Amino acid sequence: MTDPGPLTHFDDQGASRMVDVGAKAVTERLAVARASVTMQPETFRLILDRGMAKGDVLEVARIAGIMASKRVDMLIPLCHQLALSSVKIDFTPMAACHRIEIEARVKTQGRTGVEMEALTAVSVAALTIYDMAKAVDRGMVIGDVRLVEKSGGKSGHFRRVGE
Repeated sequence: MTDPGPLTHFDDQGASRMVDVGAKAVTERLAVARASVTMQPETFRLILDRGMAKGDVLEVARIAGIMASKRVDMLIPLCHQLALSSVKIDFTPMAACHRIEIEARVKTQGRTGVEMEALTAVSVAALTIYDMAKAVDRGMVIGDVRLVEKSGGKSGHFRRVGE
């Protein structure tokens, strides 16, 4: 692990502050995050067959994740408000383990990265799946929330090993 240097969200007196990114170059920023929701086999089938009473679980979760990515500045203290150029959320059903993998790809042209936007997107999409299916399966497990890739900016490219 590299030394991150001084804490950037605190001034010399220890007061919280939003980092000034005004001098940073505008570059294309990309972040990819993933999460999963594991459930009972019947819940898995109901979701994929669009058989839940509340409607199409995955499409509602997709919209919720996109909406959440656009509101990170309101959810996480000191995050910048960003003009996102693209948010894409995909679901991959894993039949063998009754799990739905969620992936968010978020892009912007800006001075700061979109990692938090991608992580928030998959988290809220997973929470929405849980909310829409909890009537039939309160034992679902949300997990494996992680940043898979990021590019742009001074820190360069990151890719999680094994993804």
